[in-house]
Amino acid sequence: MRLTYPSNIRIIKVPCTGRVAIIHLMKAIEKGADGVFVAGCMEGDCHFQSGNLRAKRRVAYVRQLLESTGMEPDRVAMYNLSSGEGPRFAEISREMTDKIRQLGPNPLRVRGEGEEKAA
Repeated sequence: MRLTYPSNIRIIKVPCTGRVAIIHLMKAIEKGADGVFVAGCMEGDCHFQSGNLRAKRRVAYVRQLLESTGMEPDRVAMYNLSSGEGPRFAEISREMTDKIRQLGPNPLRVRGEGEEKAA
């Protein structure tokens, strides 16, 4: 469809969002990603039966973890859309990028950069 979405979005394809583990989301944040969103199929429409529901629970758990550590839970989100909704994906990408831009850079990345320079 040749849709445009922000160039700073990195897409990682998985067979099903149910394969996205808590550690994947946390590692992305730990390694400096300012935000992460999971785009899964519509609820009740998962080819792998309940993968998107597992992903939704995992994203909610990671949001709780971030909040308990003092980070903004809005840095991680889950969206449900069908594979035919390319324009909606581009819109979500722009919305998420704007939200993350308002939150500012990942505090772990900022801290990590300063520590490396000091060492």
